[in-house]
Amino acid sequence: MQARPGHSRRQRQHPPPLLPGPPDGTENAAFRLVARDRSDRSDRILALGLRQWWFTDLYYRTLTASWTRFLLIGSAVYLALNALFALLYLLQSDAITNARPGSFADAFFFSIQTMATIGYGQMAPATFYANLLVTIETLFALMVVAIATGLTFSRFSRPTARVLFSRVAVIGPHNGQPTLSMRLANQRRNQILQAEVTLTFVRDEPTAEGGTIRRFYDLKLVRHRTPIFAMTFSVLHIIDADSPLYGATAASLEAQNAELVVTGTGLDETMAQTVHARTSYLPNEILWNRRFVDIIGYTEDGRRAIDYRRFHDTTTAA
Repeated sequence: MQARPGHSRRQRQHPPPLLPGPPDGTENAAFRLVARDRSDRSDRILALGLRQWWFTDLYYRTLTASWTRFLLIGSAVYLALNALFALLYLLQSDAITNARPGSFADAFFFSIQTMATIGYGQMAPATFYANLLVTIETLFALMVVAIATGLTFSRFSRPTARVLFSRVAVIGPHNGQPTLSMRLANQRRNQILQAEVTLTFVRDEPTAEGGTIRRFYDLKLVRHRTPIFAMTFSVLHIIDADSPLYGATAASLEAQNAELVVTGTGLDETMAQTVHARTSYLPNEILWNRRFVDIIGYTEDGRRAIDYRRFHDTTTAA
């Protein structure tokens, strides 16, 4: 079937196929599956062929946007709505009492007074058309304020954990065995009850068909749970013959695009809500033949203390 002249169908453009590896002459940039913090966007993968319109899932987008963007968008919407109603008021020259004829500024500020239900008494609707617009704008303002209040409260009320992760992970001897370790600390002066930590090792592995699969291994920890997480918590994984890290080196982890994913969950005693935190370590963030320095000690007056100034410091393993 031939298309009629002038009505040819648009040819669907397919993106070029993905390469199995980085192009020649380029370096394989380190990819992080889990962002270290909310501002870290290195965990984002380029999604080809996935359409995401801006108006879909607005609730999720407003909750995940930064406070700066949230306030800027909210202010822009507020000003745009008042500008729209100001133009509608100007469609009738004598719609607003005491307003200058054709003055956009007067109509705009009258709209703000109406939307915010301020009512200074200087300007007022003068015609049936203006009263109808005031009715519509007031009803619209109630819905906008309700939505804005709900979104702001949701952003403030989200349970968050202030967990400090060590900047690096270390591999060194512990009780005579090679051990992978990193440490966590609760930055709040409260307690996280029934805290649990999981450690997952991720790497690329070839398949029998010649492809590559991203495989996850749950690493066994010396201790993965603590009834009270108030100070610090050391995450320890013994590298024995059953460990996926057995025989691994810094070069092999780099070649496998390996990553260590750490997640922690618990019940915050202050908010009585479940909180969670996560981070990850790339091969260049794993130090070999090192250990963390001791940070627990005593002050001169005999009180037990933790020196968080050296929380990330490491030293050569003995």
